[in-house]
Amino acid sequence: MHLLLSNDDGYQGQGLIELAAALENLATITIVAPNRNRSAASNSLTLERPLRAQTYAERSYAVDGTPTDCVHLGLTGLLDDVPDMVVSGINAGANLGDDVIYSGTVAAAIEGRFLGLPAVAISQTSFKPKHVKAAASLSARLISNLLQNPIQENMILNVNIPDLPLTEIKGFKTTRLGNRHKAEPAVKAQDPRGKPIYWVGAAGPEQDAGPGTDFHAINDGYVSISPIHVDLTRHRSIDSLQSWIEESGLST
Repeated sequence: MHLLLSNDDGYQGQGLIELAAALENLATITIVAPNRNRSAASNSLTLERPLRAQTYAERSYAVDGTPTDCVHLGLTGLLDDVPDMVVSGINAGANLGDDVIYSGTVAAAIEGRFLGLPAVAISQTSFKPKHVKAAASLSARLISNLLQNPIQENMILNVNIPDLPLTEIKGFKTTRLGNRHKAEPAVKAQDPRGKPIYWVGAAGPEQDAGPGTDFHAINDGYVSISPIHVDLTRHRSIDSLQSWIEESGLST
């Protein structure tokens, strides 16, 4: 088996390094990751300049692009053999609820799914995690099960792991995405020349975080696994929208 690993924290990210070490006995590992932190890059592709991929270790490449660039390049031209699965992470910081819209970690997994491979995004719920080896061990357990018992459905698994010792993590739970309150306001400041600059405000606090959500599982000490897909069509609104078009005279 062959796994393609990527992330959005960059090729030197501790989570990526520990994940690769934990998986090396399960499969052949290839890393294609950004050459610097590209958090919150979402699904962006670099289209106005060429990409450079620098080899920094055996089967390991640092790319001057986004997480989506890395997976796209890895699966469409950089690698000689096609991997069996894409694994993105381990991200430093949660990707819960609305976070998946912006997450470069999740975007790398989505690109793998777009290109036909099973894909998993893994995050740890601290920006400065203390128990990365524990998260890597749990990730390896999950990936091992997926390799032995593949899930056939067209989806991405979004995994969030509490920053706790192994002995304090209660197990795995299937969850739905919760959501957050509105983000905090942008912070206005000045650059050294007195011109205005703005920092994007922090993510809002939990809003929909009840039983069954990813927030709730994490707060209870469980690993959250949310199945997600990328069909953004609101199917139940198609008929009502068509009726509105006809009633408004827009159909002719």
